[in-house]
Amino acid sequence: MKTKSLILAAIFAAATVTASAEEAKYIFYFIGDGMGMGPVMTAETYNREVLKNDKPLTMMQFPTVSWCMTYSANSPVTDSAAAGTALSTGVKTKNSMLGMNPDTVAVTSIAKTLHDAGYGVGIVTSVSQYDATPGAFYAHVPNRSMHYEIGCDAARSGYEFIAGASPVKNDKHDLSPIMEENGVQVVYGPDEIKKINSRRVMLANPKDESAWNIGYTIDSVAGRLTLPMMTETCLNHLMKYSPDGFFMMVEGGNIDHALHANDGGTAITEIINFNDALKIAYDFYLSHPDETLIVVTADHDTGGMAMGNSKIKYKAPLGVFSHQRMSKEAFSTYCRSIANDRRIYTWDDMKEYLRENFGLFNHIAVSAEMENRLKELFDAAILMRNSDDQKTLYANFNSFAVEVFRLINDAAGVGFTTLSHTGNPVPVFAVGVGSSAFKSLNNNSTLPSLILQSTK
Repeated sequence: MKTKSLILAAIFAAATVTASAEEAKYIFYFIGDGMGMGPVMTAETYNREVLKNDKPLTMMQFPTVSWCMTYSANSPVTDSAAAGTALSTGVKTKNSMLGMNPDTVAVTSIAKTLHDAGYGVGIVTSVSQYDATPGAFYAHVPNRSMHYEIGCDAARSGYEFIAGASPVKNDKHDLSPIMEENGVQVVYGPDEIKKINSRRVMLANPKDESAWNIGYTIDSVAGRLTLPMMTETCLNHLMKYSPDGFFMMVEGGNIDHALHANDGGTAITEIINFNDALKIAYDFYLSHPDETLIVVTADHDTGGMAMGNSKIKYKAPLGVFSHQRMSKEAFSTYCRSIANDRRIYTWDDMKEYLRENFGLFNHIAVSAEMENRLKELFDAAILMRNSDDQKTLYANFNSFAVEVFRLINDAAGVGFTTLSHTGNPVPVFAVGVGSSAFKSLNNNSTLPSLILQSTK
């Protein structure tokens, strides 16, 4: 019996040594911008009840699930710059500051630390690569609005791959010289991916597209990059140039844009699109389970989105969103276009448009009182061009568009508390080498050190 106990002890000790010897060669850091637990659960419910998927979202299948606090150095409600800095460097800073501590001293991101240690680095986002979250991994500026300086830091970073929505040249600045000076090959859109032939790459949306995001999934604009496409391209690039180890940060930035707009249907499709990008990393993990770590979290919660509202109480018929064919931004743009058109658009024209693109009047009941209210706002915004805009961080919406989307959210049983951020905690999901270290209540500033621990 004693001999058997000694044998078991020896086996356990060997297993412990083997486990401790494992290190993460391949690290994926997925950040759903604004993706609090409310949006995650709403998307998961839609995934289960409307899409009829028998498996939860990929992140919700991970063995480690926990929470993360997000407050900044000067506010219980963080912005993306301070949150991104904490997630990338482990240092809390003031809102609007990027890659610096509260005293404007530059701090080092885990991407830089790992790159210096020989890891390849890829940074991918569905919004501008000069925005706060991606910038937190290579930039050091006192204000997130310093986009030219953020772009210069990106060029000088030495990272193998950076992808986002913005071109290197626009009407305000031209980053082409510094990209060329630092050996960065710049390619645009899906059609130019095949032209990549350099170790250092900047991939951006087609030049004539929006510079602030790659476009919403729900709008299905042909010829644009998608988050899964950029994720796969980055992974292939890093495996070509850094097969012995890499770090990838992938941001679902459009989730935040949709939540700022209080656009429930678009937010759901963006989280599912984020999940599709995550599946690419998870498939890689399944082929390299002893060498890979995947961490999924959010920089903050946006909008205070939740299932359940005062209109329909204990119901959340999310299938209402399945009739939505366009984002709030796209609809507001359409409204502006017809307001400026020579043709006179009638209320009957708009009713037909609302039926076809949102399911109003056929799948979503509209009372006579509500129709009168919609018509009044339509007349003011479209016919008389007299509308008070709803201003959000990334877009402005006419009062008619605001009312249409409020009606859709109400019918779906979804509510919002704000057009901005909240101080709510955000989820953390992890799988792979070192993932158990994330199981307790976390602070966003602790995540980088936990990731680095997995590489030792």
